[in-house]
Amino acid sequence: MMKPRVLFVCTENSSRSQMAEGFLRSLAGGRFEVFSAGAEPTTLNPSAVAVMNEVGIDISGQRSKDVSQFVGQSFYYLIRVCEKVKERCPVLPGAFWYLDWSLEDPVQAKGTFEERLNVFRRVRDAIEGYVTDFIAKHG
Repeated sequence: MMKPRVLFVCTENSSRSQMAEGFLRSLAGGRFEVFSAGAEPTTLNPSAVAVMNEVGIDISGQRSKDVSQFVGQSFYYLIRVCEKVKERCPVLPGAFWYLDWSLEDPVQAKGTFEERLNVFRRVRDAIEGYVTDFIAKHG
C-alpha cells in the first residue's frame, strides 16, 4: 500500500515547514511520505534546528527546496503553514487536500537572542500540536 504523500509549504522553507516535516516524520511512525518546500526558499534556520533538537528531533540534514520542483507530483495533502504562501505558492494540481495552518513566522521575532529563541519554541510547540491532531485525524 502506498503511503499518503504530504508537502508542507511556507514562504522560505527555513523554519515552520521544516519543523512540521520533522515532527510528522518523527511522530507518524513512517505512515506518511513527508516533504517540505518554499515559494522563495532560503536556507535552514539554525534556531529551528536548535529548538527541534531540544525535543529530540534532528532536522539538521534537511534542506530548503523550491516548491516548483514538486510541480507535476501527486500529494494527498498540501499543508500551507503561513498566510503569505497562499499568495505566492502555485496551485499544485496533484494535491488532493489543501490544509492551512496559520503560524507566526519566528524568523520575524525581535528582541534578545533568548527572546527570539522563545518565539521559535512557541511556534515549534504549536506545530507539534497541529501535527499531532493531523496524525489523529488522517494517520
